[in-house]
Amino acid sequence: MPDFETVRLTWEPRILSILRILVGLLYMEHGLAKVVGFPFQPNHRPYALFTLNPGLQGLLELVGGLLLAFGLFTRPVAFILAGNMAVAYFMAHAPRGFFPLLNGGELAIVYCFVFLYLWIAGGGEWSLDRLRAPASASALSPSRA
Repeated sequence: MPDFETVRLTWEPRILSILRILVGLLYMEHGLAKVVGFPFQPNHRPYALFTLNPGLQGLLELVGGLLLAFGLFTRPVAFILAGNMAVAYFMAHAPRGFFPLLNGGELAIVYCFVFLYLWIAGGGEWSLDRLRAPASASALSPSRA
């Protein structure tokens, strides 16, 4: 039976990839709802390209979530999306009150810090970033891209 250290070292980059894929798909769903209207939300506003929300916000969520799900340009995309979520929190949630539980901003905070983690950690083993990395970078860090 393998020890915990062996299991951890084997699965750590894979779980990182699974986290990235799931967060990317969930984030992309927010963008789909804003840009395409699917899935339909009762408070849906029609998409307007030259607005902050849903215009720019919807595009960042849709394209950024898709890129994260594929693990393409993971680090720069995650950094941009972390900033996007910080701005969203302070513009939309913080004015409603101090406590995130009461102002509805918990998800924005969680997304922000997961994106910061992905910015540092990279895309993991199952990412397009890893496939497009030069051979020397793959040899130095086989589990992270």
